[in-house]
Amino acid sequence: MAISVAGGVKPGKIVELEHRLQHLLIVGKSKPTAMAGEIDAQLEVNANKLEIEREAIRARIDKQKRAQALYKAVSTQLITSVNRTIEHQLTSIELVLEHSNLDDKQVLLMEMLYSKQVDLVKIRPLVMALPWLQRDLINMINSPTFRHRRPKSSEVQVTDIKLVLNYIGIENLQALIPFFCLRNLMPSGQPQLLWVTRKLWRFSIISAIAAQALVELHGKDRAFFYSCSLMNQLGNSCVISNCAKLFDSTWGTWLKEASASRDKALYDAVMVTEFPALDVYQQALKHSGLLNWQLLELLDFEQSRLTQAFKSINTSLKYADLNDDAKLLERANCFARVHLLQESGNITAAERRVMYDYYELSEQELIRLNAQNYRKQSLI
Repeated sequence: MAISVAGGVKPGKIVELEHRLQHLLIVGKSKPTAMAGEIDAQLEVNANKLEIEREAIRARIDKQKRAQALYKAVSTQLITSVNRTIEHQLTSIELVLEHSNLDDKQVLLMEMLYSKQVDLVKIRPLVMALPWLQRDLINMINSPTFRHRRPKSSEVQVTDIKLVLNYIGIENLQALIPFFCLRNLMPSGQPQLLWVTRKLWRFSIISAIAAQALVELHGKDRAFFYSCSLMNQLGNSCVISNCAKLFDSTWGTWLKEASASRDKALYDAVMVTEFPALDVYQQALKHSGLLNWQLLELLDFEQSRLTQAFKSINTSLKYADLNDDAKLLERANCFARVHLLQESGNITAAERRVMYDYYELSEQELIRLNAQNYRKQSLI
């Protein structure tokens, strides 16, 4: 490029590329392959069945002009109703938190794990206060992957959380707990969101791997940046999850009422109304960056290093103005965005160069980043 954009006020081209990735994650129709750590294996079967059923109904509707008009009217009314409720809920940070899976215990756990002195005695009661996390850690320690690390004489199932934490060890917990926390925050349970969740999950993992590579290169705090890179999807996850729950609730009620009315055309019109991904994408652009740090502040973590990094990213006009933590995190995010856009054929070589230039990724960093395996995350 003739003029470098490095570090200055974010150019429109950079914003457009970042929005392009956000659109790909939320609205894009691609079906990414599963990555390690995903849950709800049955969900993929349900998602495919729902899609097949909707396609069959659409084909039938396409042949009937009256059904087409009814579908458009019902779908518009349903989506308008959902969007109105979504807009109201997302303008209240308290409502977003109330309907999310986030609480102060998760944030405190991560803070304790990236502190200079990690104390398992203090960590244990917090893990026990999160039943889903205790279950995930117990399942991990009893899995074939981890069992060979335990004493050879012990083939019994380990269920005592004190033993579980000791077996896993501090360094592994620093990776596993943020990993499981992110998985708990991700939208789940809705077949129509399977592909969105999978793409968000993959972006998070790629960003975390990239952050680890930069940390190793620069001798930074591995535990902190790993947690930070995963939690960077907090706002996105809360927006999408909240929207999905509201859509499911409204859609389910309408479907039930249509079924009770025995009006087949009305039932079909409701059935094929899809999750309003484009509207949710716009909401995510508007709210996700703010929610990343406002949710943490609402939980009384205003001074947290995690909160300060996210707030710096959201409120700084220039890359050069970011604090040091935010700079490394944004370089990892930049690489993850480019990686996914390139994989889907949605970025040119010139655009890639502009992204790397703005976020000041050095040749040495790019060599290290390009050498990583982004298909597999090594947690233990």
